Parts: sequence; structure tokens; C-alpha cells
Amino acid sequence: MNTFLKRTLILLSIIALGLFLYSTFVENIFAKRLSPKDTVEFKLNDLKLEVFYNRPYRKGREIFGALVPFNQVWRTGANEATTFETNKTLQVNGMPLAAGKYTLWTVPKDSTWNVIFNSKQYSWGVNAEMQPMWDPNYDALNIEVPVQKLPNHVEQFTIAFDNSTDNLYLTMAWDDVKIAVPLK
Repeated sequence: MNTFLKRTLILLSIIALGLFLYSTFVENIFAKRLSPKDTVEFKLNDLKLEVFYNRPYRKGREIFGALVPFNQVWRTGANEATTFETNKTLQVNGMPLAAGKYTLWTVPKDSTWNVIFNSKQYSWGVNAEMQPMWDPNYDALNIEVPVQKLPNHVEQFTIAFDNSTDNLYLTMAWDDVKIAVPLK
């Protein structure tokens, strides 16, 4: 066997072993995720917005007030911390938010939600005790928006951008609840 072929086989073996070890000890890259990753984008002229998040399913569970407790900070999705990125300064519900990348946290309540844009980047949404990794010292903006009750249940947590009325909103919907954060 020539030297090139031996080196190629050794390299491929090392890569295969690395993938196996990563899959076994870190994250099973071959299994379907229970809360799949998703990215939503909005582009208009030179404005670019992007949200990265994980989308848990309802699966017949009671969501708000149970799985997601009222009056407590929620990582706004599952797994990794949800991120919001803008390349331009925005007005969020009338308050300025500088261009940059933020983690997005919420405090669901019965009739309103607090939406928090936090400047610190967190590798995960919760710690080992399942408490949010959110640090309020890095809050860039904290606003309150009303809850809209939906006539039908939304099975999978969904974040979207809506500008269907010439007004731009960041929307979040799950179970029978929807919120809309006004952006300018």
C-alpha cells in the first residue's frame, strides 16, 4: 500500500472516531432533536434581522402557567439560548435598541409578557439546576407587551417576523398564546 493511501485511511479513521466520540459524549448528531433548531430572517432594504431558536412541541402538555411558569424568566424556546440580531438600531415598542446580537428572554404572565433583550451571549439556556442562565446586569432592553389569545392551538413554538400591515412585529406563538413586539 502506498504512503498516500495509508495517510488517507488514518485521517478518515480519526475523523470517524472524532464524530463517534462527539456524538456519544456531547450531542447525538445522528438523532432527531426533540426541539429542532430554526432561524428566521427578515430583510428590507439594508435592514437585516435574524432570530436563532429551538422549537419545542406542545405534545398535549399545558404550557403557560405549568411547563413554562408565569412570572419567571423563560429562555424563550429550548436548549441553546435564543438570539436576536440586528444590523441597524431599532425602536422596540418605542425604546431604542442598538445594532448588535442579543439573547432573547421572556417573562410570561397571564395577560402580558416582558420581553428582554440581553447583551450577554450564553452557550445554553439553562444551567444544571434548570434555572435560566440569564443575568439581568446585561439587559439592554426590557419591554412589556400584551398577550393575544388564539382560537386554535399552535403545536410547535414559533417565532416569526410579521410586516403584513406595513408595521413590523416580532411575533412568538405557542399553545393558545401569541405576542407581537413592535419594531421600527
